Amino acid sequence: MNLIGKLAATALLALALEGCGGAVMNYDENPMPREYGHTVTKNQDNKPLQCVPYARAHSSVKLYGDAYTWWDQAKGKYPQSALPEPGAVMVLNNYAGDTRAHLAVVRRQVSSREIRVDHANWLDDGSIYEDDPVEDVSQTNDWSLVRVFNLKTQAWGGRVYPVQGFIGGEAPAGPARVAGAGGSGSAPGATALAGEIY
Repeated sequence: MNLIGKLAATALLALALEGCGGAVMNYDENPMPREYGHTVTKNQDNKPLQCVPYARAHSSVKLYGDAYTWWDQAKGKYPQSALPEPGAVMVLNNYAGDTRAHLAVVRRQVSSREIRVDHANWLDDGSIYEDDPVEDVSQTNDWSLVRVFNLKTQAWGGRVYPVQGFIGGEAPAGPARVAGAGGSGSAPGATALAGEIY
C-alpha cells in the first residue's frame, strides 16, 4: 500500500472511531436526560389540577383521599412493588412532613436508572407535566430515592425524594374495575383535606 493509501485508510479509521465515540454515551458521566418532556400548563377545563385526581384518571388505580394515604389503601387491592413499570403510580412520601406525598404515573422506563412520568401540580402550580424524567439515585438502584427533572428550568431538581413504592401497573384496555372500589366515580365517606381535590 502506498503512502496515500495508508493516509486514506488512517483517515477513514479515525472517522469511524470518532463516530463510535460520539454514539456511545456513558449515562453516569452525563446526568442530563437524553430527551426532555413538556409542560401542559392547564388541564382541559383550564383549571389547576392536583396530583391525586390526575393519577386516578391516568392509571388503573382508582383510589381516593390524600396522596399520603394511597400506599396503605392499595394493600390487598392493587399490586405493590419497589420497582417501576409502565402504568404504575409512583408514591413519593414524607418529603415535606408525614402527611405530604405526591403521585405520578409511570409512562415508560428509559433505563435501569431513569423513568418518565406524567403528573400534575409538581411545582404547586396546578400544571400537568408529561414525560418528565425521574432518576433513581439510590446507592443500590432499588428506586428508594429519586430526583425529578424540572421541565421549567430544564435542569435536575436540587432535592432527593423518598419513594414509598409503585402501585398497580399496565392500565387495562377498558375501564378499570376493582373489587370494593365502587366504580361509581365517587368515594363513599371521602372527606376533602385542605389543598387536595379528590
